[in-house]
Amino acid sequence: MKQQGRLLVHAGTFAILGPDGDVRGTGGSTPDGLFVRDARHLSRWRLTVDGAEPTVLVAAAQDDGAIVLTPAGTRDEPPGCTLFRRQALFEGRLTERITVVSNEARPTRVSIAFHADADFADQFELRSDRRVYGKPGAVRTASTGTDGVTFDYRRDAWRSSTTVAARPAPEVTQPSPDRTERTLTWHLDLPAHGSAEVTVTVAGRAHGAPRFDGPLPDDLGGVEELAARATRDFTRDAVPAGTAAGAGSDLARACARGLDDLARLQVPATGPDGEDLRVPGAGVPWFLTLFGRDSLLTSYFALPYRPGLAHATLRALAATQARAHDSTRGAAPGKIVHEIRHGELAHFGQVPYGRYYGSVDSTPLFLVLLHAHAERTGDPSLARRLEPHARAAVDWMFRDGGLDAHGYLVYEADASGLLNQNWKDSAGAVCFRDGTQATGAIAVSEVQGYAYDALRRTAALARDLWHDSAWARHLDGAADALRDRFRADFWMPDVDFPALALDGDGRRADVLASDAGHLLWSGLLGPEDAGTVGQRLLEPDFFSGWGIRTLASGQAPYHPLSYHRGSIWPHDNALIVLGLAANGMHEAAAAVASGLLDVAAGSGYRLPEVISGYPREGNQSAVPYPHANSPQAWAAASPLALLTAATAAR
Repeated sequence: MKQQGRLLVHAGTFAILGPDGDVRGTGGSTPDGLFVRDARHLSRWRLTVDGAEPTVLVAAAQDDGAIVLTPAGTRDEPPGCTLFRRQALFEGRLTERITVVSNEARPTRVSIAFHADADFADQFELRSDRRVYGKPGAVRTASTGTDGVTFDYRRDAWRSSTTVAARPAPEVTQPSPDRTERTLTWHLDLPAHGSAEVTVTVAGRAHGAPRFDGPLPDDLGGVEELAARATRDFTRDAVPAGTAAGAGSDLARACARGLDDLARLQVPATGPDGEDLRVPGAGVPWFLTLFGRDSLLTSYFALPYRPGLAHATLRALAATQARAHDSTRGAAPGKIVHEIRHGELAHFGQVPYGRYYGSVDSTPLFLVLLHAHAERTGDPSLARRLEPHARAAVDWMFRDGGLDAHGYLVYEADASGLLNQNWKDSAGAVCFRDGTQATGAIAVSEVQGYAYDALRRTAALARDLWHDSAWARHLDGAADALRDRFRADFWMPDVDFPALALDGDGRRADVLASDAGHLLWSGLLGPEDAGTVGQRLLEPDFFSGWGIRTLASGQAPYHPLSYHRGSIWPHDNALIVLGLAANGMHEAAAAVASGLLDVAAGSGYRLPEVISGYPREGNQSAVPYPHANSPQAWAAASPLALLTAATAAR
């Protein structure tokens, strides 16, 4: 079995390291390295002892603990020393301490070396999608200093660097032919059964990144304490008293692990008044940045327990709300951003995601969370502060979003960005029962539910906080009309279930999909239809025993390892569980929650982004999805949604 490595995450920076703590510069579905603001700032980090790779005795734990290594040895000639390797991450800096302990009763000398390099590859270059991006004029250099080496990258005005600094300083720093790689070497004199230490700090400085203002310790213990304190403050009292999660239960453990992951996944952002914020980044390795949809739903799930996430997310998204039309980015006035990227390719316009608005659902979800925050906290100040942003968001829904022209929120394929712009945003995910992708101005079912909920909730804000009863009546009337239209246009009488979508010609995309479960959460369906949908989602073709599949099995497009056409997503199921509970279907909600918690229990109580759609059989564990992000924010927050649903059933 392949040994697992180590993942360290903090404040928008992450490091993926091998079981031995090394970095080898891999890409594809399992990239390794130190990543800062969408770029790899350390692509090679290999430790050798006396010129050879050591043997791993204790591999890297997922988050903490020493890696234990030895040089080669035998039973008759055991290794002369043991190396204890500890690593910690904080504010863009990877700090590492190597403790070399002599196993000999005589003085010995041991040579250790780090082989280091930084390729500054953009994350979009490292994905396994076979795309190649030109970088005209790009230059990488390396320069040796008294205590280490600095790697620099420049392309026109773009500048990034990585500094490797060691204490004690390396005795020798050697270049590699025709490359920027450097080898830093120490010759350590060990007394009999004595030890020596080397501490190395790798600091990534990304183009445009704000500087950390606080003091940064240069010892590993200090870095570990700073990182642990940030997590500890966020996870204190993980499961509040009076909820349905008993101490020591799977639900309590999953909530605690989820909060721990959410603490690590927070990324820096800026509010509408220039204030510094920390918001949920979507996930590692590909999405550790502000995502409209992901950050909003994560914050909604966490709202009863960590309302500060919603407060920060709403302000960050208000600050990035579109003010003008820009077809290259999918922007229109009032629209809420889909994702923000800080990397080189986004900066030079080689990918459209620097500030990309290609989602049809972020805007209504922004309105849903704004009202939910005011309702849950009892504090109206944020809703009052963001009234102009909320009004602009509603205007977008009617104007550019399509409510006026089409009667529904719609999107069309983006030539340079995403083909689908709902949460199932992979190519082919919004399809007919024969697997054909829907085209034209597409109205996806769950998004109409979000729109309905947004209209209702914004009407309440207009009536109760903004003192605009006429606008509140207008919004309520629009919600009533949307509900009536939806029942007439989306409901498929032959299967007693709503269609996944309407295509540009008004044809029903008739595949049976989990999106219908979101309608229970948003309240778009009447009680009878909600009961019908809830019961149908618990049938074996939908419910695998682990969770509800994105597409019911037995249909032509179903594939258990497809990203959106048969796999199982915890956040999708969490929304469905909230909807089931809201409609009084508590036994069904508990059954789905139980399956998800069994998945969590089998993976250290961390829910992955997605699992495969294979049915639950015997004692076999849930089959992983091979490219899942983990940790991932809305999966980490999903146990909190399950807790809310279970508490409502009490």
